[in-house]
Amino acid sequence: MTQTVRLTVAQAVVKFLANQYTERDGEEQKLFAGCFGIFGHGNVAGVGQALLQAELQQLDGNPDAPDLPYVLVRNEQGAVHAAAAYAKTKNRLQTWAVTSSIGPGATNMVTGAALATTNRLPVLLLPSDIFATRYPDPVLQQLEDPRTLDISVNDAFKPVSRYWDRINRPEQLIGSLLAAMRVLTDPAETGAATLCLPQDVQAEAFDFPVELFGKRVWHVARPVPEPAALARAVAAIKAAKRPLVVAGGGVIYSGGSDALRAFADATGIPVSDTQAGKGAINFDHRMAVGGVGSTGGSAANTLAREADLVIGIGTRYSDFTTASHTIFADPNVKFVNVNVLAFDAAKHAATMVVADAKSALEALTAELSGWSTDAAYQARAEQLDAEWQAVVDECYHRDNQPLPAQTEVFGALNELMGEKDVVINAAGPMPGDPQTLWRAPPPEQYHLEYAYSCMGYEIPAALGVKLAVGDEHEVVAIVGDGTYQMLPMEIATMAQEGIKVILVLLQNHGFASIGALSESRGSQRFGTKYKTRSTSGRLDGADVPFDLAANAASWGADVIRCNGIAEFRENYPKAVANDRTTVLYIETNLYGPNPPGTAWWDVPVSQVSELASTQQAYGEYIAEKSAQRHYL
Repeated sequence: MTQTVRLTVAQAVVKFLANQYTERDGEEQKLFAGCFGIFGHGNVAGVGQALLQAELQQLDGNPDAPDLPYVLVRNEQGAVHAAAAYAKTKNRLQTWAVTSSIGPGATNMVTGAALATTNRLPVLLLPSDIFATRYPDPVLQQLEDPRTLDISVNDAFKPVSRYWDRINRPEQLIGSLLAAMRVLTDPAETGAATLCLPQDVQAEAFDFPVELFGKRVWHVARPVPEPAALARAVAAIKAAKRPLVVAGGGVIYSGGSDALRAFADATGIPVSDTQAGKGAINFDHRMAVGGVGSTGGSAANTLAREADLVIGIGTRYSDFTTASHTIFADPNVKFVNVNVLAFDAAKHAATMVVADAKSALEALTAELSGWSTDAAYQARAEQLDAEWQAVVDECYHRDNQPLPAQTEVFGALNELMGEKDVVINAAGPMPGDPQTLWRAPPPEQYHLEYAYSCMGYEIPAALGVKLAVGDEHEVVAIVGDGTYQMLPMEIATMAQEGIKVILVLLQNHGFASIGALSESRGSQRFGTKYKTRSTSGRLDGADVPFDLAANAASWGADVIRCNGIAEFRENYPKAVANDRTTVLYIETNLYGPNPPGTAWWDVPVSQVSELASTQQAYGEYIAEKSAQRHYL
């Protein structure tokens, strides 16, 4: 007879999650480090009660108490960002769950879910839902749809989740939990998994099988290349004269950095990187040529234009990576793609190798033994990179400017941070600058979220990354004044939990990235500066008189104001020495200067316009677009 234990659905969720583990290469770890959340109407008496009970059982020394620590956050979107950042830092082998109330608390998580799924990062979302019984109908915060009663705002999670279910009966929980864990631990399928929990069902008791709550280890697969696919890839590489590797995040998530370096050493194939793949090969490796694509540098982009074979490893080929299908310019260019997800491996009509990046790199290196690119091609790659490094030095060390360019701030951090410290950014002009300029030693140092490029990610991400790396390493989030205003409130969570990160707050009174884009597309930086409304009726008056440094202090951070780049360099060690979250506040130049652009990005310009600036931009756009094509 099956042994059972009587628990509420919420208690069963907590007990189950606390006993899930992942294993890869013999290393075992808990899948869930804890649960972020905000309690409100819908979960306060369900998941809230279950987490409280678990915490008190832990304090009482109960050996059967679920170990699932709870952290109170300030914004549900920020909580999902923190969980995604934690999962990224842990190479997708660990994550957090996130619980919310119904209605607005739940929909706050939708943006975070989209970020996690777009970046292929595992997070478990537990939004509360309307009553399954429908007795209180409509319940507070319920969205009524006259077409059906079987819908709620949580249906909005469907397109941004890799797994979605609504638990209308307690017995449904068993299969759904197992299905969600499968998705979270599958490198090819992972992303946001959403289990919608009606508030009455959360509190409903059921006799669950005890077996459900035993320790369960999910073995994270390393798919090896199918021999025939490997042979096709090897043949394509051997036939190439100017091959180029594009290393994506899959290399890092697979722990394949050493294998990538060995592959580059053995074959002499230059290695470029995407935002997610930065650091997959150390910047000073002789075959490393830096960032590729719209925000790449001239070394990688020159080689990309000349490449007759592109070897994509663990990349999904975003439009920035391909410079909107213009950077791989050889008319006969071919692709070999290595990816755990066939969907990505098949892109650009490639020779497909559906496999783990590390396993595939090791197999390719063995099969290509004795073969390499010619010495002249390798020397050209090294020379191009040396020339680009001189540009990097210039961008990092500009002199005698009234306000520093943000590239100088990146330069200071790149030179001052330790190899295993972590730099974080996501949106605005800043992701472009580090992909172009940042010299990443190991992969742990560079944490950029650019698949969704979500403003507001950086501060909650710093919370998640710090929880992942601990006190041995500094975590530095670089935040523009625009993104700061989106989600600053997790600074209070850091103060609450005694967590120390360094936040670099750049104040330039506007949206630098979109402003520059607007100007380049003929829209004259309209609506991109923080100005008061003048007597003309336009937003072109004085600067908006806010004080973001004071605001950061009000959330519980220590703030150091830096007057210029020299003071910033002097104050950075003080932030490192401090044991509290510290904000380094510095004003920067809204207009740069920026690194020289070496590739294009497709942002359409109005075909007809009364503005001369737009007419000129449209002509430039048509000229650039002429190089765009499908890679077939």
